[in-house]
Amino acid sequence: MPSPIELPDIPDAERTPLIEQLVALIETLAETTQRQAETIQQLRDEIAVLKGEKGKPTFKPSGMENQSDADKKEDSTGESTGKRAGSSKRSKTPDVPIHEECVIPPTEALPPGSRFKGYRDVVVQDLKIEAHNTRYRLEVWQTPDGKWLCGERPATLQGGHFGPRLRAYVLYQHHHCHVTQPLLREQLLEWGIDLSVGQIDALLSGHNEPFFAEKDQLLEVGLEVSSFITVDDSGARHQGRNGYVTQIGNDFFAWFSS
Repeated sequence: MPSPIELPDIPDAERTPLIEQLVALIETLAETTQRQAETIQQLRDEIAVLKGEKGKPTFKPSGMENQSDADKKEDSTGESTGKRAGSSKRSKTPDVPIHEECVIPPTEALPPGSRFKGYRDVVVQDLKIEAHNTRYRLEVWQTPDGKWLCGERPATLQGGHFGPRLRAYVLYQHHHCHVTQPLLREQLLEWGIDLSVGQIDALLSGHNEPFFAEKDQLLEVGLEVSSFITVDDSGARHQGRNGYVTQIGNDFFAWFSS
């Protein structure tokens, strides 16, 4: 199997756009060649097994190699992989959805007779977090008979003053990422979102009926489509009696929720 290509270190002063393009092309070709070599070896091993032969054996390092080389990295077992750190890289253009495209022409003026040869795509992943405040101007009308009519906020707001994405973020950070309420408030204030301690507590503890309804629906669907469900792993006695089980299908199946 061919050894990975190790590119020399190129000083920043010499990294012209043409050099950057050639380096990216070499790395892409090297990764493609490496994958092709691995696929070819796998096919050879499969053919050998079908012929009754043995595939290529895998030899583990003896552990006697000199480990003083700072460029060698170790795997999860502590053994040296023999590869330069960073030599096994993923593609620099990951398969992610594109939300915005920017066409950038060369900085130098194009001489007469230049021909357009397409684009060199560079995908840059970033995160956009910013405050987004909306003022809903609810129209107020009075009918000839004296009745007042007023517009209503979208149902997704559930009558509150915070949007669904903000509520989802607060719930996710607190319950899934274990971010405390003081740290969560400090973070939101830095982003320009004005939330008091009481408002954060209300977002975490109130207006959670849709989540409870979804949980109940999951249980009902699970009971309908599943032939075996375990609700707990406890075999404790209940009211001084044995025999209660936690697997559905038994006559003494029992469960509780809180």
